[in-house]
Order: sequence, then structure tokens, then C-alpha cells
Amino acid sequence: MKMGSFLLLVVLAFGLVLNVSANAEVDVLYAWKTSLVDPNNVLQSWNASLANPCTWFHITCTSDNSVTRIDLGDANLSGPLIPQLGQLPNLMYLELFDNNISGAIPSTLGNLTNLVSLDLFLNRLSGSIPSSLGNLPRLRFLRLNNNSLSGSIPESLTTIATLQVLDLSSNNLTGDIPINGSFAFFTPASFQNNPGLKPQKFPPPPPMFQIAPTPSAEGPSSP
Repeated sequence: MKMGSFLLLVVLAFGLVLNVSANAEVDVLYAWKTSLVDPNNVLQSWNASLANPCTWFHITCTSDNSVTRIDLGDANLSGPLIPQLGQLPNLMYLELFDNNISGAIPSTLGNLTNLVSLDLFLNRLSGSIPSSLGNLPRLRFLRLNNNSLSGSIPESLTTIATLQVLDLSSNNLTGDIPINGSFAFFTPASFQNNPGLKPQKFPPPPPMFQIAPTPSAEGPSSP
């Protein structure tokens, strides 16, 4: 086989891989669209017949047609988060705040290892916070406030060293507020309006070591 023909086959094969990947992401997003109620038709451009989702409104992609951002804040959407959303390997921003999204947060979101921002606040989410979110090594913004989440705060979240903004306020969370790891830097505002949460305090430092005065060599002084 001539070198030129070989290179052409390589290019075609690479293009086929990219198209398969893009089509897989189309399948995920279109499946999610069909599960949502969209009274304002903000998802009208989400057409399953297209080869990739990068021409859809509210979607941002990489140069090789892989989804990096979903911007659907304040879109009046109702319905669930589907587990297949964890199959978007390059997703960095999932912005779904101020909608009527309901049901549980899928544990599969813990597969989105490139995720930087997870903004699900001001929805109607219920159930527990998945401990799998602790598997997101690049997460900087986690805002789940103003939902109906219950259960304890997963200790796994404290291991996310990149976490800069955390808001779990106004839910139904219970148990102790973790104070270790990245959580050592967050104020009570991140956890307020959760009546079942119990704040913890760092243990008091040990008393300062004091050196007893050296007795005088001449003994006690006379009165």
C-alpha cells in the first residue's frame, strides 16, 4: 500500500471515531430532551438527525465536536436528570440552575472527571448527594442549594482539593457538617437553612506550656 493511501485511511478512520463519539453524545442529549418538559421550546434545536450536537443552542463543544458545556439556567425546564449524562466525557460545565428539575442526582455524574462547575441550585431535586461526586478531581464550583436534598453530606466531597465555592444551603440535609479537607475553608453560609445539620467545632488547642519559676537558691524569703 502506498504511503498516501495509508494516510488517507488513517484520516478517514480518525474521522469515523470522532463521528461515532459525537453521535453517542447526540444520543445522550436527545434522550434527556425527550424526558424533559420544555414549555418555552428552548431545546427546539436539539435534533437527533444531526451528526453532532455542536450546532444546538445552549451547547458548547471542543474543536473535535465533543460537548464541554450545557447552559440551561433559568429555562423553565421540568423533568429528571438522566443517568446517561455521565457519558459526556469532556463536559466541564453543567449549568441547570433555576428550573424545575426533579428527582435524584444520578451517581453517574461522578464519571464526569473533567467537570469544573455543577450548578443545580434552585430546582426540586430530592434524595441524597451522591458520594461519587467526590470523584471529580477538577470540580471548583458545587452549588446544590435551594432543593429538597436529604441525608448526610458525603465525606468524599472533602477530598476535592480544587473546590473553591460550595453551597448546600436550604435543603433537608442531616448529620454532622464535615470540617476536614477542603471543607475547612467554608463558612456556615455554605450550610445554612438545613435544620438537621449539626455544626462541628475544631477541638480546642491544648493549654500553653508554662515553665514553672525556678526556686530561689536562698530559699523562701522571710516575712
